[in-house]
Amino acid sequence: MTPLIILTLVLLWQFVLAGYTWTLAGNAADEAVRQATAAHPYDRQNVCDEAGKDKLPDAWVGDAEVECTTANGYVTARVILDVPVLFPGAIAFPFEVEGEAGAIEEDDGLTR
Repeated sequence: MTPLIILTLVLLWQFVLAGYTWTLAGNAADEAVRQATAAHPYDRQNVCDEAGKDKLPDAWVGDAEVECTTANGYVTARVILDVPVLFPGAIAFPFEVEGEAGAIEEDDGLTR
C-alpha cells in the first residue's frame, strides 16, 4: 500500500508543478504586455523580454521564451515555459506551457 500512496503523492505534486507553471506563464505574459504597450516601438521587444522574465522564479527563467508582436495597435505577448519533472530547475518534460496576453497600444500623443 505504501508504494501506491507514494506514487499518488508524486503524481499530485507533478500536477501542482504543471499548474504552477501554467500560472507563471500567464502572469509573465500579462506583465510583458503591460510593459510593452507603454514602451517605445523600437525598444518594445527588449522591454517585453525583460518584463516577462523579471518576476519568474530562477528555475523557470532559464529556458523561458518571451515574444511580443504588434499589429494594428494591438500588442500581444506570448510566454513559453518548460514544465519541470518533480523538482524545478532539474530536468523538464518534452512539452511546454504557453501563456498569452494582449492589450491596446498606448498613445504617447507625440506621433500625430
